[in-house]
Amino acid sequence: MDAMDATRPLSGRTVLLCLLTFFGVVVGVNMAMMKLAIDTLSGTEVDSAYKASLAYNDEIRAAHAQEQRRWSVAGRITRAADGGAAVEVEARDADNAPLAGLVFLARLQRPTDKRADRAVELSERAAGRYAGRVSDLAPGQWDLVIEADRSGGGGERLFLSRNRVILE
Repeated sequence: MDAMDATRPLSGRTVLLCLLTFFGVVVGVNMAMMKLAIDTLSGTEVDSAYKASLAYNDEIRAAHAQEQRRWSVAGRITRAADGGAAVEVEARDADNAPLAGLVFLARLQRPTDKRADRAVELSERAAGRYAGRVSDLAPGQWDLVIEADRSGGGGERLFLSRNRVILE
């Protein structure tokens, strides 16, 4: 008896089971990948593209007004040993005088995951110097967004800056 006689012939049932197993594995992996992609979706940049496009001209006007003010605003992040970070902002006007009486807000935004964003309230420590602290900040790339408006509200944004920083 040679080797060809010892093997079983390929039947329709075997082919069907092989095909069902193959496609079952493919569909199972696709379902798992789809579930992981949906669960880790960080969200959208804007809720409504239409509303964002309507606000575009206002953003251009605000940028021109900010440029005409010729303010000098410098932000700095200092990483602490406990995993936190201190955010400091120094603001000066066109004549190099400190800008006092403004409300500054800093946001640390994760470029890849909106859920990790952190807001930092900055309080005025001295004329033109604002500082705040955030705890438990993961290392890596962050966008430091600094905004300023007049104290007492009013809703008019006077300054906006976005800078990519890398925290060790």
